[in-house]
Amino acid sequence: MYEICVTVSFHAAHFLREYEGKCARLHGHTWRVKAAVSGNSLGHAGMVMDFHDLKALLEETVAPFDHVCLNDLEPFDRASPTSENIARHVYGALKERLGTSAPGVRLSWVSVSESPDTEVVYREG
Repeated sequence: MYEICVTVSFHAAHFLREYEGKCARLHGHTWRVKAAVSGNSLGHAGMVMDFHDLKALLEETVAPFDHVCLNDLEPFDRASPTSENIARHVYGALKERLGTSAPGVRLSWVSVSESPDTEVVYREG
């Protein structure tokens, strides 16, 4: 099996609901989002999927998050925009996009990082 990974970033503010601490106040991050897809075989060009195509799909998925307050967007207007919730949301949205554009390729995982020292990985299962 082969697995490829791409990374994109966006800038956004958020605050955590039902949380005691400084992150309960509005603050911002440069968020880094990674996505990995896997496949058992290589296409005619010798690739699981073109890196450019995967990156474009991931960029389209996170584009609504750039330079906004995440708490103002669905589903984060109800669920706190933690790295965990963002990772799960991006996973679901990207999985839908992949299903129509990359047959035979499976989304393995999505990770979200709000700082150089932290990272959350979401995968189904």
